[in-house]
Amino acid sequence: MTVKEVTTLPRAEVPNSAGPLLRVEDLAVVFHTEEGDAHAVDGVSFSLNQGETVSLVGESGCGKSVTALSLLRLIPSPPGRIAAGRIFFDGRDILTLSETAVRSIRGNDISMVFQEPMTALNPVFRVGAQISAVLRVHRNLTRAEARDATIELMRRVGIPAPEKRLDEFPHQMSGGMLQRIIIAMALACNPKVLIADEPTTALDVTIQAQILELLLHLQRQSDLAIVLITHDLAVVAETAHHVVVMYAGKVVETATVAELFDNPMHPYTKGLFASLPSVNKPGNRLAAIPGIVPAATNLPPGCRFHPRCVHVMPQCSEHEPPLACGAAAHPVACWLYHKQPGEAQP
Repeated sequence: MTVKEVTTLPRAEVPNSAGPLLRVEDLAVVFHTEEGDAHAVDGVSFSLNQGETVSLVGESGCGKSVTALSLLRLIPSPPGRIAAGRIFFDGRDILTLSETAVRSIRGNDISMVFQEPMTALNPVFRVGAQISAVLRVHRNLTRAEARDATIELMRRVGIPAPEKRLDEFPHQMSGGMLQRIIIAMALACNPKVLIADEPTTALDVTIQAQILELLLHLQRQSDLAIVLITHDLAVVAETAHHVVVMYAGKVVETATVAELFDNPMHPYTKGLFASLPSVNKPGNRLAAIPGIVPAATNLPPGCRFHPRCVHVMPQCSEHEPPLACGAAAHPVACWLYHKQPGEAQP
């Protein structure tokens, strides 16, 4: 699939908004390890409006999931800690709130769909009981009220015969049905923001399309804001409004979906697009980005992508490029588009 082929997929319209519902500023997360401090997230910033989808994109190990967990202050401490930054939700900085206040936000205002539906649920409890537990804790419903609400939630996410299936155990359901159960749990308290961490991982293509269509339907129905974490550019093209490309804990490019797919600028982003298979070139070997994402405990100096970059220049290994427009059409962190270190700025 080429860049042009991906961009032919349908995209949601960018919603109107009075201002960001969620705003992340210079977020940094560090984990203490035996090999030293691991800088999993370093200076990440983005914003999310009501009814909008922002997608975090990058290879495994780029800091996407750690960023998502930070939004709910779920970083395990020790060994991890949010070292710097601010996370504003509805005008309040989540990082300055008490644990009690943050617990009131989790589930009620911001919910999360975790990876791997086969392991995200407790295998010894019926799926209906697990959804009902969320309703009883957060909405103070009686057992009977929670059961009725659970059936309605299961029906809302497209589970057939919910009156019968709520008494099934997780192992009795397919991966697609389990993902719907997890989405139902996340929506139980009508949150304003849904964090979807690789919601289509381990699902076949047909079920992936159904889950994505379900998320888009729920977004239109409830004006839901979504933070979508994925490595699948076709998923991004179909569902997102804005894209944040991450590499080794840093944001290397950010743009609207149309801007990014029409004109990717960072060499890493171009490498991701080049790795897509194409129906126009059958039999060709897939392009690959050489090397691997560096360990968070041993990050290279300067631009973190420079050991893998085909456009590497001397300054790339010495100075970290700014995330700005410069000569680019949208913010990108690459010396190809900025004044060289030490040069006078216009």
